[in-house]
Amino acid sequence: MAGDDEVWLDDDAGPLIRPYTVNEGRTRPTVELDLLSLVVTTGRPGPDVDPEHVKVLELCHTPVSVAEVAANIRLPVMVTKVLIADLVDCGAIVTWASSSSSSHVTDRVLLEKLLDGLQRI
Repeated sequence: MAGDDEVWLDDDAGPLIRPYTVNEGRTRPTVELDLLSLVVTTGRPGPDVDPEHVKVLELCHTPVSVAEVAANIRLPVMVTKVLIADLVDCGAIVTWASSSSSSHVTDRVLLEKLLDGLQRI
């Protein structure tokens, strides 16, 4: 029987917590975000932020894309978008669309650069 202080962790799989529990079952962000949207902290702390929100804030001291945040905190993109939206709603993060994300991203070269950057992380 696991103790209360024991972390639910499987060495191969990682944390044994379903991603939707991080967002309390929410599946849609309250702000429009895509993979290339840039996010950066405002310096204002969010009220009662969860550990996952803290991880996002730590990554966003300089502008960083939603895709990079998701890769670094090792959560699905939609879960990451909801976390970021929470922080935008409370004023802890600002976001803006990158110049290429204002139109539909179909440029193969741009997508290959994004993939290359994610693979380097």
